Amino acid sequence: MSFQIKPDRKETENKTVRFPVPLIEQIENAIKHYDVTFSGFVIQACEYALANMDTDNVSQKSSSKPSSAK
Repeated sequence: MSFQIKPDRKETENKTVRFPVPLIEQIENAIKHYDVTFSGFVIQACEYALANMDTDNVSQKSSSKPSSAK
C-alpha cells in the first residue's frame, strides 16, 4: 500500500518533536499542494510507518534490551 496524504484530523494532544531543517524543508515541499498541515502530515506518516513496520524485528529488539534493574 502506498502512502496517501489525507485531510487533517481534529482530536490531538500536543507533543514537542525536533526535526532536522532539511527534513522540514522536504516535508513542506511535499505538502504544499495538499490540504494538510505539517503536523497532519507527520501524524499520517507515523501511522503509515506503524502500520507497515516489521513487528517481528521490534519484538526481538525490545526483548533483547538489557534490564536496568540493579
